Amino acid sequence: MHLILLVTLTMIAFAANSVLNRLAVDGGYIDPSSFAVIRVLAGAVVLGMVLSARGGQLPLMKRGRIVGALSLSAYMIGFSLAYATLDAGLGALILFGVVQIVMFAWGAATGARPTVRQMAGAGIAFVGLLIALWPGPGGIADAGGAILMTIAGIGWAAYTLAGRGAPNPLGATAANFILALPILALLLVGQGLSANMTGVGLAALAGGVTSGLGYTLWYAVLPRLPASTAAVVQLSVPIIAIIGGALLLGEAVTGVILIAAGFVVGGIALAVTTQSLPKDRK
Repeated sequence: MHLILLVTLTMIAFAANSVLNRLAVDGGYIDPSSFAVIRVLAGAVVLGMVLSARGGQLPLMKRGRIVGALSLSAYMIGFSLAYATLDAGLGALILFGVVQIVMFAWGAATGARPTVRQMAGAGIAFVGLLIALWPGPGGIADAGGAILMTIAGIGWAAYTLAGRGAPNPLGATAANFILALPILALLLVGQGLSANMTGVGLAALAGGVTSGLGYTLWYAVLPRLPASTAAVVQLSVPIIAIIGGALLLGEAVTGVILIAAGFVVGGIALAVTTQSLPKDRK
C-alpha cells in the first residue's frame, strides 16, 4: 500500500507539470520563457538540497553531461512554449506519445530487434498521435504548439536515453538542472522576466515540487518496481493530465481526445507489456 501511494503521488506530480504550466501561461501570470527559467531554477535548488541532505555527490563534469543539459533544455523550452496554445491534457498526450515512439525507434535503430507485438503497439500509438494532431473539430488548435511539444518530446527522449544506466540518477538530474539554467537564461536576454507573483509561484511549484521532488520520489520507488511495471504506471500520466485539465482548468474532453488517448496509451501498453524482450542483433 505504501509503494502504491508513492507511485500514485509521483504520477500525479508528473501530470501536474502540464496543468501548472498551462494555468500559469494561459492565465497571463507569466510568459513561457520566464516559466521555464524559474522552473529549472527551483528544480535545481530543491534537487541540490535533497542531494546535499543525503550526502550525495554532484557529478557536474561527468561524461555526457552536456548532452543531458542540452536535451533537458530542449524539453523545458518546447514544453513551456507549447502550453501557450495547447490544453494541458492534449499537450501531455503529445509529449508522452512522442517520447515513447522516439525511444522505441532509437532502440530499433541501434540494435534492438522489436517483436511483432512491440511494432504493432508502436504503430497503434502513432495512429493515436495522428488523430490528436489532425486538424478539425476537436483536434489540435495550433500547429505551432504541436511542433513545440514534439520538440519537447524528442528532448525528453534524448535526455532519458542519455541518462540510462547512470549510477547516481538523482545526482545526474541535479547536475543537468544546474547546467541547463544558463542555457535557458539566454531566453531572457533583452526581455527579462515577465511575471507576477502568482506566475512566479506556479513556476516555482512546478520546478521545486512537481519536478524536483517528483523526480526524487520516482528515483526512490523505481528500484522497487519491475521494469515492466515502471513502464506501465507511466501510462497514467497523460490520462491524469487530461482529467486535471478538465477539473481544474475547465478544458473540454472531446471524443477526439479520448479516442487519441485510447490509441496512444493502449498502443504503448501493448508494446511495453510484451512477454518477449527485444534481442540484440549479433
